Amino acid sequence: MSHKRIPKRKAVIAAGSVVALGAAALILPNAMASQTDATEGAAPRTVKAAEASDLASQLAELLGEDYAGGYYDADKQQLIINVVGDDNNIILGEKAGAVVRQVENSTAELTAASQTLKAEATVPGTSWAVDPRTNKIQVTADSTVTGAKWDQVESTVQSLGTGMATIKKSAGTFKTFLEGGDAIFGGGARCSAGFNVTADDGAPAFLTAGHCGVATAEWSDSEAGAPIGTVEAATFPGEGDFALVKYDDPATEAPSTVNTGQESVEITQAAEAAVGQAVIRMGSTTGLNEGEVTGLNATVNYPEGTVTGLIQTNVCAEPGDSGGSLFTADGSAIGLTSGGSGDCTIGGETFFQPVTTALEAVGATLGAAGAGGAGEEAGAGEEAGAGEEAGAGEEAGAGEEAGAGEEAGAGEEAGAGEEAGAGEEAGVGGQAEDGSGLTNNQ
Repeated sequence: MSHKRIPKRKAVIAAGSVVALGAAALILPNAMASQTDATEGAAPRTVKAAEASDLASQLAELLGEDYAGGYYDADKQQLIINVVGDDNNIILGEKAGAVVRQVENSTAELTAASQTLKAEATVPGTSWAVDPRTNKIQVTADSTVTGAKWDQVESTVQSLGTGMATIKKSAGTFKTFLEGGDAIFGGGARCSAGFNVTADDGAPAFLTAGHCGVATAEWSDSEAGAPIGTVEAATFPGEGDFALVKYDDPATEAPSTVNTGQESVEITQAAEAAVGQAVIRMGSTTGLNEGEVTGLNATVNYPEGTVTGLIQTNVCAEPGDSGGSLFTADGSAIGLTSGGSGDCTIGGETFFQPVTTALEAVGATLGAAGAGGAGEEAGAGEEAGAGEEAGAGEEAGAGEEAGAGEEAGAGEEAGAGEEAGAGEEAGVGGQAEDGSGLTNNQ
C-alpha cells in the first residue's frame, strides 16, 4: 500500500489492540461442536467488545470453576459464555446479559490438557490455545513438524481423549517477525516500536517485542543513526515477548498516537483481547492489515524457545513486522507483534504480546503526558509508519533494504542467532541453533 509522507516531528508509533474475555480459558474460534444454547431467561445484552471483556471477567469470578471461557459475537454484539454444572449457572449468566451454553469440558480440564501438551508435545513449530467456540484445545503444527515430531504431537492429542483437542496443519513456519511497525535499528537488526509509554520513573519510553529487546541494548531511529533509546527490560522466550526501551533524551516527545501511513489514530487506552473481535495491525513490511482475534493465552513453540500468554489472530504478518502494533478502530492499544506463520498472500496465524500484560510487568503506563505513542525521535514513520529515515519508507521499506531480508537481516544478526540469542536459552549475544533466525524467509 502507499503511505502518505508525514513530517517527522508528527510521526508516531504503531499501536495494537483487541479485547479479552479474561479469566482462565485460552481461546481460539472454530465451528461449534455438539453444544446447546440456553435460550430461556433474560434477553442477551447488546455490548461492545470492551464491555464484553469486563462482563466475562465478572461472570468468571461469579461462576468460579463452572465458568469455561467465552467469546464475543461481533455480528450480534453479544457475549457468549460456556458453563458446566447445574441450571443455576445458566440463570446467573443470562441475568447478567450473556448468551449461555452448557459444555462438557471445564476450564480445569482444559488447563490440565494444556499442561499435558506442554510436558509431552513441546515441539518447535507448534502452538495451542483453547477454542471457546468448540470448547476444545486447538493444536496447530507448522510445516516443519513432520515424521516423528508429527507423530509425537498427534499421539499426545489423541491421548487427551475424544472431545478434548483437535490438531491442524499450518502451511507456513512459526517464527518471530523481527523488524516492522515504526522502524528502529540496533545491532544490525531492524524492529518496530509498538507503543509509546511512560516508565515507572516518569521517563518517556516505548514498548516493542522482547525478541528485539534481547537482540541488542541500544536502538536508533535510522539504520546508521546514533542510538535514541536503551533497553530497560526484556522478556523472551518465556512468559511473554515484550521489551521496554527508554528514550535516552528525557525531553523526547512521545504522543499517544498511531501512524497508519494515512492518518494518526489517537490511542486512548490499553485494552484486553476478546475472541471474535475485529482488529487492525500496522507493520512496516506489510502496512495495515485487518482480521480478528482467534485465541487468548496461546502457547507458541518458536525455534528460540516457548512463549506463553499470547494473543492469536488471523491477521497476516511477514518478517519485518515484529514489535508492531495491534489496535482497534476506536483507539484501544492491545498487542505487540511477536511472530507466526504464513504471509499476506496466503494468510496465516500471527501471535501478539498483550499490551496490558507488558505494561504491568514493566510498571509503565500508556498515554500519560510526555509519552504514549511513538515520539519525535523514534518517529513513527513517514511513508509506512516508520520514521523518515528508519521507517517502512525509503530506506527500510517493505523489504528492500531492511525488510525480511538482506541488510536489516533479521535472521543471522538479530535472530536467535549470533547477536540476539534466544532470551533465556541463548541470552543477549548468545548462540542459538542454526535456522532459528528471527526473520527467516517464509
